[in-house]
Amino acid sequence: MNRPQLSVVIPVYNEEAGLAALFARLYPALDKLGVTYEVVFVNDGSRDRSAALLAEQYRARPDVTRVVLFNGNYGQHMAILAGFEHTRGEWVITLDADLQNPPEEIGKLVAQLAAGHDYVGTVRMNRQDTWFRRNASRAMNRLRERITRIRMTDQGCMLRGYSRHIVDTVNQCREINTFIPALAYTFAQNPTEVDVAHEERFAGESKYSLYSLIRLNFDLVTGFSVVPLQWLSGVGITLSAASGVLFIVLMARRFLFGSEVQGVFTLFAVTFCLLGVILFGMGLLGEYIGRIYQQVRQRPRYLVQAVLEEPAGRAERATGSNASASLSTGATELGSHTS
Repeated sequence: MNRPQLSVVIPVYNEEAGLAALFARLYPALDKLGVTYEVVFVNDGSRDRSAALLAEQYRARPDVTRVVLFNGNYGQHMAILAGFEHTRGEWVITLDADLQNPPEEIGKLVAQLAAGHDYVGTVRMNRQDTWFRRNASRAMNRLRERITRIRMTDQGCMLRGYSRHIVDTVNQCREINTFIPALAYTFAQNPTEVDVAHEERFAGESKYSLYSLIRLNFDLVTGFSVVPLQWLSGVGITLSAASGVLFIVLMARRFLFGSEVQGVFTLFAVTFCLLGVILFGMGLLGEYIGRIYQQVRQRPRYLVQAVLEEPAGRAERATGSNASASLSTGATELGSHTS
């Protein structure tokens, strides 16, 4: 099978209501680019009819469509990693399925990749998100840049472009908890950013809850820097010095003014403050240790149930709970897949 010039990776999770609109806009936009392409959908354990709709689209456009079916829900970034492993294009674009990033904007990224950039980030113009989400995102962008030194103006936009060597390098990594745009950025030699349009979500709700966003940012911070541990050490040194000074002051006051009962409440306040710092420090250390524990177990990051694609040679038929389609018998196997 000839290698396409462009691969588009789209993770899908419970997007039944919007997939038809995505198909109607995506393929015409790619046809206009004048390059050979493939679209790799990754169904991340959807509980609605998303898998069936993806199988139908595969049957409609088997020449340019491939579908990776997970056996469960492993998260957006694991879906993108699986998509990376199944791409063949020289350029790879990631895109969300909710149409907040218009497929028509893909051409801007392709132009930058063709100009020689190996990583193309995007900045959403006129974001159609809530006030809280926009400002929380800006705050996390500033904090992330100070901690990790990774410069991404808009870390939350998944519409991004990668060259083949960046994708191949990411595929060599075996991290359990990671943030793909930041990981790829660390390997880039000639990155750039472009402004892209942003629309309201076509249907459904965001799959990222507040807790999920917090966890994602913990992965980003702890996965690319030990600065939080260094900050914690600095806080510990400062509090130790302050405690020593406070001890000297209290001893001096005891000798000068005698016992002062009212000082007990000050000591309680200081003790509670120190306990809070200790508990925070234990939690932060637990985040790093927990990631080490997950990594050393070496469990598969995700399991692939089936891959729907048009093989170079003969094709076999595979039946599933949602749909039946052609199953490749090449490098991808049905069952456990360790990325």
